[in-house]
Amino acid sequence: MRCHRDDAAQSRQTILDCLASIRLFDGLSPQERETVARHVILSEVAEGEIVFEEGKPGNYMCFVAKGLLAVLKDSPDKTDCAEICVAGPGSSLGEMAVIENRPRSATVAARKDTVLVTLTRESFHSLLDRHPHIGIRILKSIATALSSNLRETSHVLVAHMLPML
Repeated sequence: MRCHRDDAAQSRQTILDCLASIRLFDGLSPQERETVARHVILSEVAEGEIVFEEGKPGNYMCFVAKGLLAVLKDSPDKTDCAEICVAGPGSSLGEMAVIENRPRSATVAARKDTVLVTLTRESFHSLLDRHPHIGIRILKSIATALSSNLRETSHVLVAHMLPML
């Protein structure tokens, strides 16, 4: 993953444009997105590159600005993996990493060249401490996203279990 820290003005505008297109930041004003932009990093991921790997430590979450990512889950014996979903522009991944200090629950790989906005755990906690109203809005959006993912997973699980009953 290649991070962009040079050419600050261009990167800042690109980050602001990305944040405006990501659902998790819908409830933020332009000024609040400007504050968030100071806490995130713009990254490019080449097709086929791993963004993060299941079982490895994680300390950041990603927002897809452009491109497509595949979320992969290892089989219990680690001999195979299954694609459990794809994430395109506006999606967020790795939310649990900014909340808890546990290993990644899935592997994420780029299906296409992808542009990500990355928020580290440290930056998220800084937002919570320095700009609590923004941090709380983001935390609520993360909770909503995780709740939605859990509901969807529950529906899929029931659909797979019903034929066995």
